[in-house]
Amino acid sequence: MNDLKELLLRAPRLTLAVAESLTAGQVQARIASVSGSSGYFLGGITAYTLEQKVRHLGVDRAAADPVDCVSAKVAEEMAAGAIRLFGSDLAAATTGYAEPNAARGVAAPFAWWALAWKQADGSLQLRSGRVDCPGLARTAVQAAVADAVLVALVDWLRAERG
Repeated sequence: MNDLKELLLRAPRLTLAVAESLTAGQVQARIASVSGSSGYFLGGITAYTLEQKVRHLGVDRAAADPVDCVSAKVAEEMAAGAIRLFGSDLAAATTGYAEPNAARGVAAPFAWWALAWKQADGSLQLRSGRVDCPGLARTAVQAAVADAVLVALVDWLRAERG
């Protein structure tokens, strides 16, 4: 997490926000556990239901409802929504299934993470990825997904900021 801090505080300083579902605040907690995180972390939201994702993050209900809010597109919309909600330069998001869900045809836990960042012209760039977690228990899935999105964030920052 200190790598994240160093990369975000490098000039020009960047700010970060988070939108979580599956990870239920774990990403925010890890970011905020670092001394000095108030210098770059603006805040986060845990939006577990479709209603809250639509209301607070601007997720497209028509696209999210058929996939139970679990898709790359929904994760990307959540990240973009976190940038708008908090006014940050970049954001990370997570959504997925922490356990199998027979009713939805989900045999093993998996999740989508996304990153969104502002370009100089104000437009947003998006990146997403999938994390498959067969055989993991609920809390292990949440931890694995939190790890994955934070690794992706640090990797992106290293590539962009050297």
